[in-house]
Amino acid sequence: MHETAIETPQGLLLGPDGTARFCMRSASATSATLVVDGRGSVALERVDGTDLWTGSVDGVQVGDTYHLLVDGPEGPRHEFDGTRALLDPYARGIVRTDGERRWSSVVVDGSFDWGDVGKPEVPLDRVVVYEANVRTLTSENLAVPEHLRGTYAGVAHESTIAHLHRIGVTTLELLPVQAFDTEHWLQEAGRENAWGYNTLGFFAPHAGYASAPAREQGADGVLREFKGMVRLLHEAGIQVVLDVVYNHTAEEGLGGPTSSLRGIDGANRYRWAADDTYYDTTGCGNTLDTSVEATADLVVDSLRYWAREMQVDGFRFDLMAALARDADHVFDPDHPLLERIRHHEDLQDVLVIAEPWDVGPDGWRTGHFGERVSEWNDGFRNTVRQFWLTDVAQERRTGVPGAGIGPLAGALTGSRSLFGVPRGPLAGINFVTAHDGFTLHDLTAHDHKHNAANGEDDRDGTNDNRSFNHGVEGPTEDRGVRAARGRSMRNLLGTLLLSAGVPMLTAGDERSRTQHGNNNAYVVSDDLTPVDWSTDEDAESMTETVAALTALRAAHPALRPSRYGVDGQVTPSASRMTWYGPDGGPMTGEWWDQPIHRALQYFVESTPEHEPYDRVLVVVHGSGRTRDLTLPVRDDVLAYRLAWSSEKHRDHDRHRPAGTVFTAYGPGIHVFEIV
Repeated sequence: MHETAIETPQGLLLGPDGTARFCMRSASATSATLVVDGRGSVALERVDGTDLWTGSVDGVQVGDTYHLLVDGPEGPRHEFDGTRALLDPYARGIVRTDGERRWSSVVVDGSFDWGDVGKPEVPLDRVVVYEANVRTLTSENLAVPEHLRGTYAGVAHESTIAHLHRIGVTTLELLPVQAFDTEHWLQEAGRENAWGYNTLGFFAPHAGYASAPAREQGADGVLREFKGMVRLLHEAGIQVVLDVVYNHTAEEGLGGPTSSLRGIDGANRYRWAADDTYYDTTGCGNTLDTSVEATADLVVDSLRYWAREMQVDGFRFDLMAALARDADHVFDPDHPLLERIRHHEDLQDVLVIAEPWDVGPDGWRTGHFGERVSEWNDGFRNTVRQFWLTDVAQERRTGVPGAGIGPLAGALTGSRSLFGVPRGPLAGINFVTAHDGFTLHDLTAHDHKHNAANGEDDRDGTNDNRSFNHGVEGPTEDRGVRAARGRSMRNLLGTLLLSAGVPMLTAGDERSRTQHGNNNAYVVSDDLTPVDWSTDEDAESMTETVAALTALRAAHPALRPSRYGVDGQVTPSASRMTWYGPDGGPMTGEWWDQPIHRALQYFVESTPEHEPYDRVLVVVHGSGRTRDLTLPVRDDVLAYRLAWSSEKHRDHDRHRPAGTVFTAYGPGIHVFEIV
């Protein structure tokens, strides 16, 4: 497959003699000029028969700023203006400038001493993902020096790393860190994009997340701080995954700010409808057209840069369905760009995680991304919330929950019906919360969203939250309500971390972080969204819960199979499952399906491949009623020992002989190790 990035490196490359060689791509331009501020300019020449434009400027130094001037034909799909300064799409450094220009590309050195620190090797079945925003992860952490809070350096501070180790995190997934801008309409309202899903440049790290000393050193200082963060996290054995936004850019819709691609070759970089308006499947004003080779090359080149030069361990692709649409805007599971991402030799050691949808026609594509791709499992999220929250709320109101236990069993065992035997359970990234939506705490404290702080009259954010406030909307001092909320949070976390698949935690959920009912906190001020690092009793208790669950998951390979078992076959690294009802006998159709019966016992055994044989019993009780359950009698089991329970103050050390009655005092999940 043709890969322009290897044959003709794009962007500005600085040679040892101070000569800057430059290359860009535009099929529509009629002229292009590279301007290096204070050094001179050069008219770029088009390589015959191609869309490549090249040139060179002498005397260039690290730290110099530069821009492009590109002219071309007029027309409804063109935005050429030969006097407008444009960013290099391949700029490794981007800085804010004064006046109308706003942004400049910067020449960087990029050298860095990685020493002998390599990428951590974490088997996918052992991965525990922690999704975090660079700023809000440490902005309130008093253990981090004040000037480093909310920065790359703060993320890599020893206190942050110690916390990640404590709660069993193997993989830190950072919300967008590629240079981004705040949308024009938000700027006019005096507001700020706090999440970063509005990419300005696909190669430069966002300067706003660097510490003040690093920013004072310019783009190279920002680059060094980012790489320093990666190195320190790698030294601690923690992977770094980036949330990347290649589906749209900060140029927004037609009439939006033209900063780069639109002014270079907008007709061939964005998707267009027949009426010469943007064909937008992202809801952000524009959608990059990855059916065009030059655009696909830009994405692949960026991924290679971050994987090799920046040493990151993987990527979570925002609205990845948008990247897999063909020239007719139809989703293609074998899209050439997806194939390049799956098979490129420079990307074989990276995690590939899809947000498997966009907002266009047939945009929900969970389960369709094929080999080497793990997908956000929104079905898991919905099922688990429904079981532990909405159904329990309905039972409280009507006496009967909304559904039986069957759907939860499917989620516990890896969503086989969604991903299929060839891909296995690790194709699913299980989550209960994410950056968008309620926090874990707010799921249990709010029946409705409270987004007034966003300035959109509460129109934004989903209304399908599947939450339950346990009788009081918002904060309360009622000890019974608070205890019930805590139990529900433990049930949600327990299901997440005991299920087959790859679990993803959201930063601060382990600290009972609240956004006060805001389920779309992308523009709110820092006082609403940071992780709470205070020594609050509830926060410490929930942190201990997560630590205990991740330790339990790590200790029991039966809970983290890599493959689905196949009837009549011995499948290495799969788990053998035996289902028991509340009476200790085999599960019946009635037990599976009837809403009034919401209890099961799940005996799961590993099929050894890389680790010793292992087995555990998971007991689930999804009702507010107290119920006696008989622990299963098996020839290979003498007794059970309770290893973890979502009910507080259970006796965890006593051995319970097989056939013993175990009383569940309300909705709960319990894990027994085999004696």
